Amino acid sequence: LVSQRGREAGNLVDFRLSDEQLEYQAHCRRFAREVIRPVAAQHDRDETVPWEAIRAAREWGLHGLDHIQKLGTDPDGLFGCIYAEELHWGCAGIALAIQGGSLAAAGIASSGTPEQIARWVPECFGMGDEIKLGAYAVTEPSAGSDVRSLRTTAVKDGDEWVLGGTKVFITNGGIADVTVVVATVDPELGHRGQASFVVPKDTPGLSMGKKESKLGIRASQTSEVILEDCRVPAEFLLGGRDKLERKLERARSGQSTGRSSNALATFELTRPLVGASALGIAQAAYEWTLEYLEGKVEEGTPLLEQQRVQQVLADVATEIEAARLLVWRAAWMGRNGVPMTGGQGSMSKLKAGDVAMWATTTLMDLVGPFAQTTDCPLEKFFRDAKIYQIFEGTAQVQRLVISRMQRAEYRQRLDAAVEVLQPL
Repeated sequence: LVSQRGREAGNLVDFRLSDEQLEYQAHCRRFAREVIRPVAAQHDRDETVPWEAIRAAREWGLHGLDHIQKLGTDPDGLFGCIYAEELHWGCAGIALAIQGGSLAAAGIASSGTPEQIARWVPECFGMGDEIKLGAYAVTEPSAGSDVRSLRTTAVKDGDEWVLGGTKVFITNGGIADVTVVVATVDPELGHRGQASFVVPKDTPGLSMGKKESKLGIRASQTSEVILEDCRVPAEFLLGGRDKLERKLERARSGQSTGRSSNALATFELTRPLVGASALGIAQAAYEWTLEYLEGKVEEGTPLLEQQRVQQVLADVATEIEAARLLVWRAAWMGRNGVPMTGGQGSMSKLKAGDVAMWATTTLMDLVGPFAQTTDCPLEKFFRDAKIYQIFEGTAQVQRLVISRMQRAEYRQRLDAAVEVLQPL
């Protein structure tokens, strides 16, 4: 992890947070403690959108375009990780509700023209005191983690595109002011025949289907998004017609585009943030357990039992720290343009998600029967943690991605070594 500060100081590695990062971390933690946690249980029970927390986030400078710009000023790329971890320490569902528009904004930023970015990214957050939401619609009933198999179609009809299909498990689905829809324009080309479209709220043919009742992250709205003869103007195609035609022509001629699909590219940018989110849950569970067990080990407790508790807590702390370093490395690589050819982005999300699930389960075992009750915070942390092994690419898919990228990287190293040795 080579930071800008480290380079300026002549150091190769510097893992310390700057004073600005530490101040921001404390600000986020205070918001999570004072604003999120007091309303978390109620929204979790009622499965309601925490509008008051979203508005408060704007007032605290933790939501909206100004905040997004702040996240982009950190040369280490860690502001986003700090933000995600600390808000999820408060409540994963409310944190997702506050952050929900960021994925749609990332989709627009990665695919759109400068004019489209300037027009539509603000619609994902709102301006001034106005609160708006964005949604990123990729997942389908027959293509969960496989974005290469999408069946939602986009057909050109004069000056419009006609979208048809059903998206499922969409964050902010049905309540978003702008929805970015990934659709197939040429089914024969697979993921290379896909494009992204902006669909504003109240567009005819756009509707909300079933609202999901979920195990965890219940304060974050998740629903189906249905597109039936949904017509959008041609200029709502992200990137524009000319860019799409060039991409399709390269694909049809068998030329490599040199990049993955727009959806895959967007997920690659956000995976370290998903990992940081999972770590917020794990950290919350660890801290609560430390406080709960304080003084619980009474005099006369067998030494071996004391040692068992200490060893479990040590293992949890170590796993959280190890996962955090993977997350920070991937975030730094993404910010500084270092290619993640070894699957470092997927590694960070995989490790953090698995650690969150393992840590909450292990800590529940340590606490005992009380942990299964709704009065115990571990019960909610456990429910919230599971999603981080599922969405934005399941843990199994992440392993496939990492394995494929590791093999490719190994072959490249091998080929390079052969070239060096060839003259000998």
